[in-house]
Amino acid sequence: NDALFFAYQALQSSPEFAGYDVVQQKIINNAIRDFHLSGVDLPEEKKQRYKEIMQQLSNLTSKFDQNLLDATHAWSKLIPDESELAGLPDSVKKLAQQTAKNKGQEGWLLTLEFPSYYPVMLYADDRALREEMYRAYVTRASELGPNAGQWDNSEVMEAVMKLRHEAAVLLGFENYAQRSLATKMAQDTSQVMDFLYELVDKSLPVAKREYAELENYACEALGLTSLEAWDVPYASEKLRQHTYAISQEELKPYFFQENVLAGMFNVVNRLYGIRITETQGVDTWHEDVKFFTITDKQGNLRGQFYLDLYARPHKRGGAWMDECLTRMSIGGETQNPVAYLTCNFTPPVDDKPALFTHDEVNTLFHEFGHGLHHMLTKVDYPSVSGISGVPWDAVELPSQFMENWCWEKSALDSIAKHYETGASLPDELYKKMIAAKNFQSGMQMVRQLEFSIFDMRIHLADLSTGKAGIYDILREVRERVAVTKVPEFNRFAHGFSHIFAGGYAAGYYSYKWAEVLSADAFSRFEEEGVFNQDVGQRFLENILEKGGSEEPMDLFVAFRGRKPKIDALLRHSGIVE
Repeated sequence: NDALFFAYQALQSSPEFAGYDVVQQKIINNAIRDFHLSGVDLPEEKKQRYKEIMQQLSNLTSKFDQNLLDATHAWSKLIPDESELAGLPDSVKKLAQQTAKNKGQEGWLLTLEFPSYYPVMLYADDRALREEMYRAYVTRASELGPNAGQWDNSEVMEAVMKLRHEAAVLLGFENYAQRSLATKMAQDTSQVMDFLYELVDKSLPVAKREYAELENYACEALGLTSLEAWDVPYASEKLRQHTYAISQEELKPYFFQENVLAGMFNVVNRLYGIRITETQGVDTWHEDVKFFTITDKQGNLRGQFYLDLYARPHKRGGAWMDECLTRMSIGGETQNPVAYLTCNFTPPVDDKPALFTHDEVNTLFHEFGHGLHHMLTKVDYPSVSGISGVPWDAVELPSQFMENWCWEKSALDSIAKHYETGASLPDELYKKMIAAKNFQSGMQMVRQLEFSIFDMRIHLADLSTGKAGIYDILREVRERVAVTKVPEFNRFAHGFSHIFAGGYAAGYYSYKWAEVLSADAFSRFEEEGVFNQDVGQRFLENILEKGGSEEPMDLFVAFRGRKPKIDALLRHSGIVE
């Protein structure tokens, strides 16, 4: 819309601009930046080409996701004999039995849905079963594997990369990575790469030590002379249990849905003085979906949200928060924000309530953090209200920040209660949980850094030259960063929807960037008290209520009193003492 673009430009260059408040100036500056990034000021021919590219990219990213979903659903394995499932927890076997029953089959049905796939990789004693499922999972939507070529994302990925590069060049950037950072908190690509490699340098020696320890244990205790990719989660879980004598299954009875929610709501009540109550009689898309209302200390309505916790057939995998309504001012009235919070946890089995792993509790807190960012905003302009207008690399700050309370004893006292006895999480179990928290944290760190560097590298390159392909770059990155051996047939990138179908293209580093922000923010609570209401109030006022209305670095400095440092993350991860 040329007319609108010129109007914004006129506003920006008018004498009145200096008199606007910081939020109004931000909205105008953001709008002009986004106009440029949408190609509005390109010559007509280039503008048409840019439009075509955007349309093609929209179709291709949808196709990528659909291929992955179809490939995931297309594979299953019916186990007729329970002995083949040795090592799997009862809850996983019951889920497999229920899945078979739902399909009108006898036995235990395993699928590539994460609640089915991942426990097999962690617990199944049958190495051949682990290998079979691993091969099926890591070749999804590719030219290899059990459904080779049927929903192949190879051409989709190449087309996406080529078109992204072309679009970036049309807009005057050297590559898509530069285009991506135009809307991020990070200043430029070299700052991002320096940041990632600084974390690699700190973490890689620790990761190598951890992997050597794992190889040694797998050989001596499990008789695995060569550690294959489908052995790593299994051997790691065995080593974790051997070292810390704790498993996710052992913790599950303490995390039943009703109490986890009540505990989580109690945490935010103590931090920010808000109350959350369930609202009955609201229309939802499934009987399991609940609806909640948030009010502040003065009893004012601040926001509402739908909560859809369980996995079910044909539901998109993963966990996410999405906007239903955004806060804005309409005719002097405030429209309150409404969010969707969606997870894929194991539903209740038999007559037991839904029991969560501690990882799932973490996930719930994470998504709830996004939800609070969206719902507690006090900004009435929709383009910078809540999570709107917040750069990708800052948007994970409130979500990762919330996860910290899943590890705090004073918070767990209200979150964790045994579903049968009502007993709190025993101190002994808590100590084991904390000791196990940073198990293989070096390996986990370099794995995420591998994904982040790979993402930046492919978007810094022009892959249409044919000099290097997606997997050539991935191989190079792994040689520099990875410690685990990845088989040649692994087609990880074919399922990397974060960057090929989601919003994380040349932005996957955002997770680590935001972890640094959240660890550093939480370290202020560690210094002054984890439920210190003054600090909670400052976080609420400077981060959650401000949404995207100011530069995230300015907001962080306003809360923390200085710029972020990586030290707290390295300490929280156990990578440095």
